[in-house]
Amino acid sequence: MPATAASSPRHRAHSRKGSAKGRAAGGAGPAKGPAKTSAGGAAGAPGPGGARGPGGARVSVPVAALRFGRVVAMSVIAVLILVAGVWGSWGSAQHVMLTKGREQGTVVVTRCGADTCAGPYTPLSAGSTARARVVIEKSVAVRKGGVYTVVIKPGGDEAVRSGPAGVLYAWVPLGGALLLASVVVAGGLGRVRAGWVLAGSGVALLTAAFVAV
Repeated sequence: MPATAASSPRHRAHSRKGSAKGRAAGGAGPAKGPAKTSAGGAAGAPGPGGARGPGGARVSVPVAALRFGRVVAMSVIAVLILVAGVWGSWGSAQHVMLTKGREQGTVVVTRCGADTCAGPYTPLSAGSTARARVVIEKSVAVRKGGVYTVVIKPGGDEAVRSGPAGVLYAWVPLGGALLLASVVVAGGLGRVRAGWVLAGSGVALLTAAFVAV
């Protein structure tokens, strides 16, 4: 009987330790499941409704497509405006800037109509012939009574003002195109700094042209 009584408390102590270990192991097991599930959900790819942006916000595919289309459309418009400005200026600028082989001289403007002015032409370049009357476009760069250096367009009696003032005035359409394109770039594309660069270039060109003439 004493041996049985001594072994009984020891047996109960072992039983309590085993129960405690079992409860600890059983409590820790279920806790790992939700943690893995949560991690898997966070690392999972976004659903088919859209893609995650840089800040983690979900951006829908139609919105991204609309943004891309707007950027493309505004870029095309800006390029077309600049191309139109270059095309409008080059019609006169090519005669003023590429003077090799062209007739050069001076014209005294004696009368002006609604769109053109006219006057006698005196040659300055070799091979050019005097003319009793040449026509030049009426503009702020040409006034009645003025004497201007000009270049004669090939195949006729139409003249274009030459020299620094003529070069600057020929590029006035491009200056206007730069101003218009700056609005599209800054407002439509959101490139404010680039818009200011275009606007500044246009203003500088227009100011120089009107000061020169």
